[in-house]
Amino acid sequence: MRISLNTSESRDAVRWYDRLWAAFIYFTRLPFWRLYQPPRESYTTVVEHWPLTGWLTAAAMAGTLYGCSLVAPYPVAVLLAITVRLLVTGAMHEDGLADFLDGFGGGGTDRQRILDIMKDSRIGTYGVIGLVLYFGLLFCSLLSLSPKVAAMAIVAADPFARMVTSELIIMMPYARTEATAKSRTVYRKPSVKAGISLAVQGLLPLAVFAWIMRQEVDWSLLIFPPCLVMYFLYLLIWRRLRGYTGDCCGAVCLLVELSFYLTLLFL
Repeated sequence: MRISLNTSESRDAVRWYDRLWAAFIYFTRLPFWRLYQPPRESYTTVVEHWPLTGWLTAAAMAGTLYGCSLVAPYPVAVLLAITVRLLVTGAMHEDGLADFLDGFGGGGTDRQRILDIMKDSRIGTYGVIGLVLYFGLLFCSLLSLSPKVAAMAIVAADPFARMVTSELIIMMPYARTEATAKSRTVYRKPSVKAGISLAVQGLLPLAVFAWIMRQEVDWSLLIFPPCLVMYFLYLLIWRRLRGYTGDCCGAVCLLVELSFYLTLLFL
């Protein structure tokens, strides 16, 4: 499916609930499409509701972790929680992380070679090693937190990471053409109104978490390292590609979220 909008009139004609349905259909593997099929133009705006879909995936992961920790050993609960999120999202972001690492690890400084490697469906050495390290750090960081704190951290970190990553789409153009896009979807740049909505979606769960943990954690120190991680990844992507891809967004999202958990451990 190839999605493109050429006029502002056609963009504005997309109804808000169509954009919302499109986001949940695009970013999850739950059968929302059986309930409603939004028009194809809606999929260009899915990033504007990306953090909101994180509320769903985070709730599923956090609920599984905390609920299973009451009846099973905690390491098993953490593994089940990670598995549930992979099932809900279809490992969409993890696939992006593997492609990102393969492309930037094996493509050197050749822009076109990096893009070609990232589009290749086969996973390479960098992708395998990167996923092993990522899941190992994710598992150990969640395991090092109590079930209650880990569950709350997940609910805060997932939407926050998606909100921060959406800045890539605001700060740089798409690196491919629409015809060569893997998903055949080129996101439109969020408007000011959409940017405010993104901030609310991403910061509201974080604000609740910061208030609950106000005696133990300084929220300003908690969000600084993840934002720094995002900034350095942005510089790397801009230097190599002069634009973002969907794989870049998925990789940055996961790495920002992971840095949130690691920062929480140090604090």
